[in-house]
Amino acid sequence: MLAWQHRVDVIHKVMLWSLQKARPLWITNLQEDETEEMEGPQSPGQLLNPALAHSVSVASCGNIFSCGAEDGKVRIFRVRGVKCEQELGFKGHTLGVSQVCFLPGSYLLLTGGNDGKIMLWDVGSEVEKNQRSPTKQTHRKKTKRATHTKQDGNASVTDEKEHGKMSPKLNIEHGEKVNWLLGTTIKGHQNILVADQTNCISVYPVKEC
Repeated sequence: MLAWQHRVDVIHKVMLWSLQKARPLWITNLQEDETEEMEGPQSPGQLLNPALAHSVSVASCGNIFSCGAEDGKVRIFRVRGVKCEQELGFKGHTLGVSQVCFLPGSYLLLTGGNDGKIMLWDVGSEVEKNQRSPTKQTHRKKTKRATHTKQDGNASVTDEKEHGKMSPKLNIEHGEKVNWLLGTTIKGHQNILVADQTNCISVYPVKEC
């Protein structure tokens, strides 16, 4: 029987470990991700953030996990045997993705960034589509950054997908770098708990999932 652990390397690697054998079974270098190409020509003086892995979260199904990185990209992987395959990659944050967290029992993914934004994504349709066609290689498309609008109440809701690109279901302007977040149920209602560089824990209700 194998025990699994997803490990984030302090450089650019994500590893899948067998705790029984105490050795990695699969390693990927995020810098080699072919979908990290820029949409347009690089502006003079513009710096590209490295793909440093900051956070991983495993979905309730046990074989899907997400990774948030310094390059602002979220990657979704599927465990197949002793290997992993990238199912999806998309961007929404303008700075590094510091935290990722699947909501319990779903493919709804919370992401928090160094840009002070919190986003809720539904990756279920892509995950289920690839599950139905496991032998078909995932067609990786370059994705544009989602448009963000600050509104009263700090949250804006957009369509799940628009012209083939991923868009967040919920966008919260937290205003501070997100150090930790968690989706939890309080008194029967879904909420997001957020910790930042202050000494306070913020609570945001999730009304539309």
